[in-house]
Amino acid sequence: MNHSPATLPALLAHRAAEQGDRTAVVSGAARLDFASWQSRSGALAGALRAAGTAPGDRVALSYGAGGWTEFAVAFLAVLRAGAVAVPLSDRSAPAATAHVLADSGARLVLHGGPDAPPGTPAGVRALTETAAVADAAPGEPEPPAPDPGAPAQILYTSGTTGTPKGVVATHANLAHGCTLDPRRRPLRHSDSFVHAFPVGTNAGQTMLVNALNAHARCVTAPYFTPARLLRLIAEHGAGSVFLVPAMAIELLASPALAAATASGALDGVRLVGSTAAALPQPVALGLDRAFPRAQIVNYYTSTEAAPAQITLLFDPARPGSPGRPASLADLRVTGPDGRDAGAGEPGELWLRSPTSPRAYLGERDGEVFRGRWVRMGDLGRIDGDGFLHLLDRERDVVKSGAHKVSTLQVEDALHAHPRVLDAAAVGVPHPVLGSVVAAVVVPDGELTAAGLRTFLLDRLAVHELPATVLFLDALPRNEGGKVLKRELRRLLTQEPREATR
Repeated sequence: MNHSPATLPALLAHRAAEQGDRTAVVSGAARLDFASWQSRSGALAGALRAAGTAPGDRVALSYGAGGWTEFAVAFLAVLRAGAVAVPLSDRSAPAATAHVLADSGARLVLHGGPDAPPGTPAGVRALTETAAVADAAPGEPEPPAPDPGAPAQILYTSGTTGTPKGVVATHANLAHGCTLDPRRRPLRHSDSFVHAFPVGTNAGQTMLVNALNAHARCVTAPYFTPARLLRLIAEHGAGSVFLVPAMAIELLASPALAAATASGALDGVRLVGSTAAALPQPVALGLDRAFPRAQIVNYYTSTEAAPAQITLLFDPARPGSPGRPASLADLRVTGPDGRDAGAGEPGELWLRSPTSPRAYLGERDGEVFRGRWVRMGDLGRIDGDGFLHLLDRERDVVKSGAHKVSTLQVEDALHAHPRVLDAAAVGVPHPVLGSVVAAVVVPDGELTAAGLRTFLLDRLAVHELPATVLFLDALPRNEGGKVLKRELRRLLTQEPREATR
């Protein structure tokens, strides 16, 4: 018997028939069970077809962080209609929304109302679920099941280095790893998992698939604050918590964490997962102390590589590594000649997709996609014990004179300072060395550049020490929690005299 669904609509139909009254998504006061998810998405799919949506048409989805149940319905409705879902971020600037709509070719936006998202061109129609279903003729027949090999989603990259690119995923790609067998459902150790990821991000899309596939129900926080996340964990007895590093940093600095720990509210958490960016070593160790009964897991993937993913189990005895992969079969480290690097040798990291790989919209990029292998844009190595070591994003390595400096290593050292709440390192131009390291720090109380450098002397080599330190109230981040290093470079190069104190 084949226990794998061919598409996400097939998985939803199975869950609705099997456990229709079971809650799948909790978002504030809103609850969505599998039967309602199936019936509402079916009605909206029929309405879309009746309104002229044809197979392959692109339909954008714009829902705020509090609209997870509406988004879940709309996403499955678009897939059931045979169209292609284009998730938008409600935190995007109007120009970014306009770019995604134009680049994807979307002529329809489903949204949570009351108005279309800012940046929607005049020629793009905007509809809510309520309006679409009300306008449709009753008795619209169920659209045919989508082809597993057809495009299902266009998800845009975070745009941290330039214009966001659309990444196309097929139905088979999205459904890979899902199961129809209740005995094989992931996250069986509890009845709920909690996250605070925005709609429209790769991490958010992963949580949507988890809501369809996992044993545990999905509990979403409308917006992240440490107190809100901790309250949801306690209220729902969550066994799994999913974060990005920026959230983990805020959580560990919050006074609410000590109260939650003392009350035993976190005792039921068995899994804390981090994704979207590298988790600094001191932050990983802090999470290990805050959740003593949980396994800290780093999920290594990207929008382009998914569903390829390396699950790294963090070992507090080996904090220099995010963890050891359960399997190295789908991970490659390649040297400058393109051949596999030996144990301990640094190189470029590649992940292999276990199913039909994704692709950039409208282009073939041999630099990123090579068969089922996807270039991650990271440098790393695998030591003799099988632990992965992330050295840096390839584009972020600072070439200072004869040295190459890892900004991740500098950031780990910065985060180790007790007065540093958050930090990032970048390279800035230097007239002699080419580039030098600059640090941008969010301090907790009084902290000087001289005092910080003194602290770093025992942790970094001379060429790794920040030549410039800029203190800010917060780091600029995108909606997925990634630091916008191009903004930091702009600040550092435009304001050299204000960069230290």
